[in-house]
Amino acid sequence: MIGSSCLVSRPDILSYHNPLGFSPSYPRLHRQCHYNNASFPTTPSTGVIKFRRFSSQQQPQPPPNDEEIQFQRLFSNLNRATLQREPGSVTGSVLLVAGTTVGAGILAIPAVTQESGFLAAAVTCILCWIYMVVTGLLIAEVNVKTMCELGSGGVSSVSMATRTLGAVGVQIACWSYIFIHYALLVAYVARSSDILTDILGIPVWECALLFSLLFGSICYFGSQQLIGAVNGVLVLGIIISFAALVAAAGRDLHWDALLKTNLQAIPASIPIIALSFVYQNVVPVLCTNLEGDLPKIRSSIILGTAIPLGLFLIWNAVILGTIETTGTDKIADPLQALQATNGVVGPIVGAFSLLAIATSYIGFVLGLSDFLSDLLKLPSDKNRPLPYILTVFPPLILSLLDPDIFFKALDFAGTYGVLVLFGVLPAAMAWSDRYSSSSLSSNIPELVPGGRFTLSLVIGGAGYVIVSELLDSFMHK
Repeated sequence: MIGSSCLVSRPDILSYHNPLGFSPSYPRLHRQCHYNNASFPTTPSTGVIKFRRFSSQQQPQPPPNDEEIQFQRLFSNLNRATLQREPGSVTGSVLLVAGTTVGAGILAIPAVTQESGFLAAAVTCILCWIYMVVTGLLIAEVNVKTMCELGSGGVSSVSMATRTLGAVGVQIACWSYIFIHYALLVAYVARSSDILTDILGIPVWECALLFSLLFGSICYFGSQQLIGAVNGVLVLGIIISFAALVAAAGRDLHWDALLKTNLQAIPASIPIIALSFVYQNVVPVLCTNLEGDLPKIRSSIILGTAIPLGLFLIWNAVILGTIETTGTDKIADPLQALQATNGVVGPIVGAFSLLAIATSYIGFVLGLSDFLSDLLKLPSDKNRPLPYILTVFPPLILSLLDPDIFFKALDFAGTYGVLVLFGVLPAAMAWSDRYSSSSLSSNIPELVPGGRFTLSLVIGGAGYVIVSELLDSFMHK
């Protein structure tokens, strides 16, 4: 459990439970709770929270010599059984971000970048990585400010949107969240059924049902320990199969094929590449685990997304450099083409793909079922079947109605879901937080420099891609 306690080991200071745990209706306290920019000359690399001490029965008075008590975190994560502080580690946070980022989106990168070529795709991946790092940092900035004002950890995206954007922002955030999760679950079931059909030789509908019931049951019936153990085994399998794939396919790599460049094909690949870098849904968890420590949060996000960036570049180079021998025309699915032409690499690609889909499927089922439970106002004392039924079966049915829906679902989720929820909304929330006169925590340092120009660039970039995709779809129709 997470408690919010800041304890000061000085005899002349009264230590009390949850000093931030006051309603926003007490602005006089919140004005005393801030990351003070004035302290930066003496501590340039660390945001420092400062509290002035005063009795709850008195009006706040400046302490002697303007004395201030400095904290480097908003609260302490306490184990309520042992009353020991359990701070989150940067290493664990980096792995959490990296594990969330590496998912089934990596499977679609070769298909959408084969026309642009490896070099152009590599530049696009790096630019999308920078963009998604910026939006993640913006979410972290708003989350820490929200924790400071509300006086608690574990602040959700709904709470952030409510505080900064109001009812309209909450509606957009909720529907974008639901849309992304359903679209990706449809894509995962569709692709996993294709892979299992090739392996097991049974009909697609049976494979889709088997996959959904197996991992859906693990999510519903399994304890946290069991789900963690299953996910750990799957991640280990991903690492082993990825290393085997690079070792096996690297021998047939045609280096000249990696020099192909077609800049005109870059825009069409942006939505799915951006989707592959989604990790922002765990940023609130990150902020709570690291107790609102901004330097640690920044390091975790940057390093945690840099690892998947390296994997994506290596993966794309291996696939595009190996399938060049199959011809110059566009291939519908490079992975299937590679599996058909290389007897050694094919099974490894299938195993890696299935494992990547399984880890993503588990995470999204748990996330969406929890969201639906909260949306339906169901008691949280035990698992209820309805949220899991609403999570597992609609994607199963949609995937069976259109077996070729994998790339369509990823493209729709990347364009209209990810770029709204993890592109436009973070910048809009940060804009409201930074420049609204009603914000009570405006002294917290900004994790992303550049002011209004950077925020406008983030919103404009996402808007440009969305509008371009809409116009392109309209012109094709």
